Amino acid sequence: MSILEMKVPSPGESITEVEIATWLVKDGDYVEKDQPIAEVDSDKATLELPAEQSGIITLKAEEGDVVQVGQVVCLIDVDAAKPEGSAPAAPKQEEAPKAAEPAKTEAPKPAAPVAAPQTYATGAPSPAAKKILDEKGIDASQVNGQGRDGRITKTDAELAAVPAMGGSSLTATGSRASTTTKLSVLRRKIASRLVSVKNETAMLTTFNEVDMSEIFRLRKQYKEEFAQKHGVGLGFMSFFTKAVTRALKLYPDVNASIDGDFKINYDFCDISIAVSGPKGLMVPVLRNAENMSFKGVEANIKDLAVKVRDGKITVDEMTGGTFTITNGGTFGSMLSTPIINPPQSAILGMHNIIQRPVAVDGQVVIRPMMYVAMSYDHRIIDGKESVGFLVAVKEGIDNPVEILMGGDERRGLEL
Repeated sequence: MSILEMKVPSPGESITEVEIATWLVKDGDYVEKDQPIAEVDSDKATLELPAEQSGIITLKAEEGDVVQVGQVVCLIDVDAAKPEGSAPAAPKQEEAPKAAEPAKTEAPKPAAPVAAPQTYATGAPSPAAKKILDEKGIDASQVNGQGRDGRITKTDAELAAVPAMGGSSLTATGSRASTTTKLSVLRRKIASRLVSVKNETAMLTTFNEVDMSEIFRLRKQYKEEFAQKHGVGLGFMSFFTKAVTRALKLYPDVNASIDGDFKINYDFCDISIAVSGPKGLMVPVLRNAENMSFKGVEANIKDLAVKVRDGKITVDEMTGGTFTITNGGTFGSMLSTPIINPPQSAILGMHNIIQRPVAVDGQVVIRPMMYVAMSYDHRIIDGKESVGFLVAVKEGIDNPVEILMGGDERRGLEL
């Protein structure tokens, strides 16, 4: 008999342990080669564990176990034959039930005399409960007693709420159930990182608003031609990515990070794009986004979003990044203060687009407006730089043809 020991592969550099999130098979199942048999959580992503060979599987770890990279988590008997499909086995024949014996009857015993009920057992409060209800100004008839025979106990009185105008002070009668679930190792790591950001950075947020009118016009005018030629849609994110990479060149300290007593400036712009997936928020990275065209940004974002949705994103594709863009507007957020993605020093938050009245050349007009927010680490980014950076982003969004496309919109979109 040949037994294959399946060990936990390394999901990426610096990851030494993972958590068995879910077994997708049961102990004793026959598995096919490359069949997903488990989902494992690292501190950066949730990944599938495929079977290395076909055979009968024996599990060596439980769901929720934290295992080291290289540890054996299951065995596969590769010599085992694949079981043929068959109808469920018929239930075993049990012995015929014996004829029911006639129930023995006994003469009824005389009923014990029923004591006359005491007054406190008909819903009246105990002395201690009565004192509490009197202090609260609550009528005892409005409280459901949970004591013996409906008696109102001290605890019932303490839980009774003072009635609001037109309301009642009945004790809670709805569901009081709760559930407790263990956070995944990914969620625990995210929580730890977010707390460390609040504790270890001097985070501030600056705000501005952008006029989306020109982007709306460009998308309406060229969306079909762009999609036919490039095979991807022309979305908002490509405009913001181009505006951000331009602003990062103008304000290089925004594209920097702190390492101990040193500041690291990057000549490249690796933009982390926050993408919502079934396992939570992921931040895959667009490498060298400063060199990408509108088509390149849209195609890469689409590819990464599909991988996040399907659980195929790798740790390497989420590692690094020098600046992050997140879009809470997809969920309806009007305004927020995004939190920095360490070790980066800044993040741009997009929000929903609302038709609002604005003043243009002395006239009040209705324009599609969006609030934008930039959170930054004040240890290396000064207020002047943060405000200037966000203004530079605003310039690119308000006037994309001149600022982002060199004055030629068709050429800028590669049409």
